Amino acid sequence: MTDPEDSDRLQALQARIDAAKEVHAPKPRTPDPHSQAQLAWRMVIELVAGLGIGFGVGYGLDALFGTSPFLMIIFIFLGFAAGIKTMMRSAQEVQREREAADAAEDRDPNGSP
Repeated sequence: MTDPEDSDRLQALQARIDAAKEVHAPKPRTPDPHSQAQLAWRMVIELVAGLGIGFGVGYGLDALFGTSPFLMIIFIFLGFAAGIKTMMRSAQEVQREREAADAAEDRDPNGSP
């Protein structure tokens, strides 16, 4: 049989191990609602900026060449396409960052080097 002193030492060691595991346990990730709102506003602003720039360039060229709404309509559509392209690029960037964070968390869930 085991010595009672060894049993007490093993229980004390197990308690210290459990305490250390609790300290280094991974914390659950909670999505930040503000970052989602910031991302949504960023995409809206990119789209509106593309439309605004397209409108401004088209209106300016129409005024310069006297081709009333023709160039403005073309450049509004070009600005819309540029805004969509920029939004897609932003979404891909955010997706890559999240995948990298998830991969880093999978490699080392305790956050230690």
